[in-house]
Amino acid sequence: MALIKEFQSVSSDSQRLHGPVTCGYRAFTVDGRRILQLDTYGSAERKILDKISQSVQLDADSARELLKIIEDAFPDLTR
Repeated sequence: MALIKEFQSVSSDSQRLHGPVTCGYRAFTVDGRRILQLDTYGSAERKILDKISQSVQLDADSARELLKIIEDAFPDLTR
């Protein structure tokens, strides 16, 4: 699990689409700090179904930064 403190644009030679999975989410407060946690679950072919594969956490600062990244990546997206 990781609390994202910053985002960094990176380049990559690999540009492939990954298979679809479910992402669970929950929001909670720790020491007065609001946290959003995203948990991805393995594919249907995974040995242990419904087991969390990755977890990331965002606080208000990283969530704000991610919103900006999403708006830049999808300029036609409307709220």
